[in-house]
Amino acid sequence: MTGPVYSALKDRHMELGPFINATQLLHRSAIHKRWNNWHLARDASDVAWLLLDKAGASANVLSEEVLRELGEVIESLQDAMPRALVIRSAKPGSFCVGADISEFRQLHNERDVINKLSDAHILIQQLADLPCPTIAVIHGAALGGGLELALCCDYRLAIHGASFGLPEILLGLHPGLGGTARLPALIPPLDAMQMMLTGKNTYDRKALSLGLIDRLVEERHLAGALEDAIKGKVHRRRSDWRAQPFLYAWVRQLVGRRMRAEAAKQAPPQHYPAPEALISLWEKHAGNPGSMIHAELLSFAKLLNTQTSRNLVRVFFLREKLKEQGKSKSLSSDAIKHLHVIGAGAMGGDIAGWCALQGLRVSLHDTRPESIAKAIGNAAKLCESKHLSSAETRDVLDRLIPDPDNSGVEQADLVLEAVPEDLELKLKIHTAIEPRLKPGAILATNTSSILLEDLRGELSDPTRLVGIHFFNPVAKMQLVEVVNHSVINATIFRRARQFVDQIGKLPVPVASAPGFLVNRALTPYLVEAICLLDEGVPAEAIDKVAIDFGMPMGPIELADQVGLDVCIDVADMLRERVNPHQPETPEWLRSKVEKGHLGRKTGKGLYTWTEGKPKKRNPRKPAPTDTLDRLILPMLNACMACLREEVIADAELLDGAMIFATGFAPFTGGPLHYAQQRGVSEIIKRLHDLQEDHGERFAPDPGWSEGLLEPSTQD
Repeated sequence: MTGPVYSALKDRHMELGPFINATQLLHRSAIHKRWNNWHLARDASDVAWLLLDKAGASANVLSEEVLRELGEVIESLQDAMPRALVIRSAKPGSFCVGADISEFRQLHNERDVINKLSDAHILIQQLADLPCPTIAVIHGAALGGGLELALCCDYRLAIHGASFGLPEILLGLHPGLGGTARLPALIPPLDAMQMMLTGKNTYDRKALSLGLIDRLVEERHLAGALEDAIKGKVHRRRSDWRAQPFLYAWVRQLVGRRMRAEAAKQAPPQHYPAPEALISLWEKHAGNPGSMIHAELLSFAKLLNTQTSRNLVRVFFLREKLKEQGKSKSLSSDAIKHLHVIGAGAMGGDIAGWCALQGLRVSLHDTRPESIAKAIGNAAKLCESKHLSSAETRDVLDRLIPDPDNSGVEQADLVLEAVPEDLELKLKIHTAIEPRLKPGAILATNTSSILLEDLRGELSDPTRLVGIHFFNPVAKMQLVEVVNHSVINATIFRRARQFVDQIGKLPVPVASAPGFLVNRALTPYLVEAICLLDEGVPAEAIDKVAIDFGMPMGPIELADQVGLDVCIDVADMLRERVNPHQPETPEWLRSKVEKGHLGRKTGKGLYTWTEGKPKKRNPRKPAPTDTLDRLILPMLNACMACLREEVIADAELLDGAMIFATGFAPFTGGPLHYAQQRGVSEIIKRLHDLQEDHGERFAPDPGWSEGLLEPSTQD
């Protein structure tokens, strides 16, 4: 273990048993030297401390090498069994975040998976069978295989702030290291199934109440808690009366039907087979842990080789690629410490609240004090939704500074203008504040449709201007477009991407082009839905086609969510600048907007909205058979145009952006990956068919015939 690692550990004041002595850490003679990823030593009371420290990684993952070495560690203990074995992470960030997902791509068939998992199951059982007490000490996240490793220990002690989860369902899988058997045997079975079916994390106090952990402690009290566990003074709560009914298969089957119905609402089984596989496992085998673990292995192997899982694993790496767009080896002095937001409307206020939640000092300006007050109230609600304590909420609100005088401009590292999409208004604000910016400060605009070339003309130094386009609702939408232009300073552009990463969002670099990427691709989808509506197809029928395909909501509901006024503005701009064949907005829709029926935000639009939800009826008639292609193929066509015109660098970034900004059916791997899997020639043919039937707006983009997909969409 190196000096910098020791410093990081020291900063956390982590209890590390025999490793607490810096001399032992720095001189490896005190520890076993044969393992790259584990450090083993015994303290004066013959307690073995085993530290997981994945080589060359910022977080621990269970790779094949890590597991193989764990087997060697366990074997080395057999000759002289310690008084107890303590397992904890040497990395200050977390315990273990799961399997090394990159290795999934090396497994090409079910037999490969079964062979690898069988070895891992044998090893993990050896840990569970050790005759000495085994204690997992968990700080930070214990996820997936990391939590399954901890479940094999006799005790789990957690440091305040720890989190626990089995997120395999998000990869089209279920737990594969015995978690399907061990978790329901430890905590109430319905809670265990809920954790596995949703993939959501459970946090420290909730984990304690469930019995997932045996004690929750502060770091400074860990040594005493460990000694209590070794002496058997820590009460190990095991499944109570709530588990008894589920020993009967007929009870599990009865409950399983309800589980299926609930799971299908979030993950239709025709697209996502993992929830059904998990529920079936539980129904058939939960009464026999040995049978459950064996069946789990076979089921996991089958799921990993489905197209859904392959594509969801691809989505995992698309997310990682987007995150990389915001990473930099530059000095931390480049980080944004003070953000100034101009405009406390729906977007600006929510951006300010989110950034304060992420630890930034944020000053918020608006000419209307009531807008600032509303934004602060919304920030408090955001803190409540994130389960922050009153003290933590107070800290967030202390960082969110009302600034009616706009005085934060001079102090801010980044000034973000977030006023309505009015070019003259934006120009007026930018020219007024530019002379007041401190040296090196970034001037950013949150615009969805205005080109940066139109904004920079009035600036004395346009190189510091950048587009940072958030999506609504800010707290939920993960993607942020960071907009480039021809004269931008490269350092400014890099720092803008870093800022997006700094606030926990996914940055995607895009060129300044009409609609950028997401709106350019999404608008034809929404426009075609309006065309279908204009032809008399019921709104509910249109939405059902999209939802059945795998979209999170239909295009009619989405248009209401975005705002019909915004949709019309973007559609008009794209018709004028990009696609003259795009249909005109019908007069009845413009009339709705003129009457103030803008969608969800006004309570009435294409649907009537009550308590944030649209009122829908069963459709009077089904949608035409070509509806899905009419909706999806124009979106794919626009994506191809963006790729061909270099609005975005490559197809992988494009697929990731569309999934994380629009929810494009994740099981497909993204719009262009879907096109490739369906067949480019088939896409071209269907576009030509639709062009004949419905007009020139369906003409295939030239990029389809230029071979742009092959290099960048392979797994």
